[in-house]
Formats: sequence, C-alpha cells, structure tokens
Amino acid sequence: MTTRPTAPTGGSVATDFEMSFTSTPRGARLARRLAAVRLDAWGVPYDTEAHDTVVLIVAELAANAVRHGHVPGRDFRLRLRYTPEDRTVRVEVTDARAERLPRHPVPPGDGDGAPESGRGLLLVAHLATRWDRHPRPDGPGKTVWAECTVPSHD
Repeated sequence: MTTRPTAPTGGSVATDFEMSFTSTPRGARLARRLAAVRLDAWGVPYDTEAHDTVVLIVAELAANAVRHGHVPGRDFRLRLRYTPEDRTVRVEVTDARAERLPRHPVPPGDGDGAPESGRGLLLVAHLATRWDRHPRPDGPGKTVWAECTVPSHD
C-alpha cells in the first residue's frame, strides 16, 4: 500500500493511494472499504453525496475487475488520486485481462431484452465526470478509470 502526497505539474499537491487486492469478491469489498476510509481522511467526508458517489464507482469498477478481468493467480490494483486544488478524485482499477475490454454502455430501451446485470458501467458513466479505459502500462491487462469533481465541505 502506498499513500503519498505528490506534486504534479501546475503546483497543486495531489494525494495518491494505491494497493493490490485479490481478484475475489472479498478483495473488491476491501477495496471499497479502504477507498471510503481514504476519502474521509482526504476531506471527502462519510455520508456526503460526493463520498458515496466515489465509493460506488470504486465498488463497480472493482467488481468488474473481479468478474470480467480475473486471471487466476493475478490481483487487481486500485489507485485513488485526489487533487484538492481542483477537487478531483480519480479512480483507476487495473486488472490482468487485456482481451475483455469494457465498451461504453448504451442505455437499455423498453423491451430490449437486456439482462439485469451488466449495468455497472452505465452507472459509472452517469456518476463520473468522465471515464475511459487504456492498456495496462506495465504488462498485460487494462486500466479502467473514472474522475469525479467533489464539492468542498469546509
């Protein structure tokens, strides 16, 4: 686990949290819980809409990494980056499966026969300011990321 302030270009100080988790439902739950604790420590308090939104995005992306990105013996990685200057939280979830890329979801229509599952990315797309995916930089797999702007609670 790493938690460290970093100074990106532009002068603002960002804070990062990064940790690997077992690619299991238990690992996904732990990622969600630790994200909730970290957000509160960074000034995005529990029981606020911003906190709940980011935690829900972490939960959806971690669950997708476990369900669709699982490779036996490989973990998934969660990275949170909070930039206080522009109140942006970036969530990145990296898994080891490159061939199963998420598609930008299309909202289901009435009677389209769409399954009840598979709506997590639709939820992420609705809640996040922006989101996308890119190839994993350090090996096989992909990173799915989402960014949220959170209001100040000072």
